Parts: sequence; C-alpha cells; structure tokens
Amino acid sequence: MTRGALKDEDRVLWSLVAKTATPLKGKVAVAVPEPVPSAPEPPVAATRPVPGTAAPTPKAKAPRVSHNLDEPTLEKLSRGRLPIEGRVDLHGLTQQEAYSLLFSFLYRAHAGGARYVLVITGKGSSSGGDGVLRRSVPAWLSTPAFRHLVSSHDHASRQHGGSGALYVRLRRTRP
Repeated sequence: MTRGALKDEDRVLWSLVAKTATPLKGKVAVAVPEPVPSAPEPPVAATRPVPGTAAPTPKAKAPRVSHNLDEPTLEKLSRGRLPIEGRVDLHGLTQQEAYSLLFSFLYRAHAGGARYVLVITGKGSSSGGDGVLRRSVPAWLSTPAFRHLVSSHDHASRQHGGSGALYVRLRRTRP
C-alpha cells in the first residue's frame, strides 16, 4: 500500500472522525470529501440493491441461503474452537456507509479465503428500541447481493457481543 492510500473502511472511518474535529485557533477547517468507493466491483454488483429499496429479482437461480448456523458450529465459534478470521465494527455509521463497508469487507474476506467473520452492529439506541443496523444487517445478508458471499449467519455469543454482533459463515471460494 502506498503512503496516503486508504482502504474503503479506513476512508469511511476517517471521514467520520474528521467531521467531529475542530480546527486550532487561527486555522481554517479543511473540507472533508465524502468517501468514494474505489474497490473493484464484483460481477454481481449491478444487482446490488440500495438499502431501503426493493431488490431486483435475480434471473439466474441463486444458491439457497440457510440463515442460521448449525448448533455444533455455533458452539465451536462461541467457545473459540473455530477461529474468527475477520471482524468489522459498524457502530456509528449511517445505513449507506454501513452497507458499503459491510459489502466491501465481506467481498475481501471471501476473496482472501476467510470462512468465519464477526460483524458488530451494536445493540441500538438506549431508548429501548432495536438499533437500525441490528435489524438491517441480517436482512442485507439475505439479499441477492450478498448471497454469493454468505452461507449463513447467526447471533454471536455473549463474549463476542451477543445480540449486538453476528457470526457470518462465508461461502467457500471455488478454484
């Protein structure tokens, strides 16, 4: 990686931090441009829906998704017998930022051969309601855009974030 080149998730995180910073006395604030994804799009990117819109119907028959992990796998993950090969934290992001970050993270993890990853959504607002990302992320993982990446997902165990996190099993890469 060259100096100054940021990954998509780093760029999103940096823009969030830069928006909260105040300039020093006598200095002018620098405008922070909105992050523009620069990662190569996967072949199915044309069918990727925007959060809040209806997903287009796939023309080819997509693989069937089992949303829940099987009990033995869930137990091994919760006890640390299966490694979690990556994690992404979506706290404080908007739905659009979280969707883009999640998709790019899962795409890279899948391409890198990772099998199990942890997605941290947070538990939501303190006013007693479910968080937006806590409700949205499982729905996104079931859409056609994620179907070629995700095999199954389930709520994480308490030590990995409980209901504020998800274990995600990625599909095996085909040679």
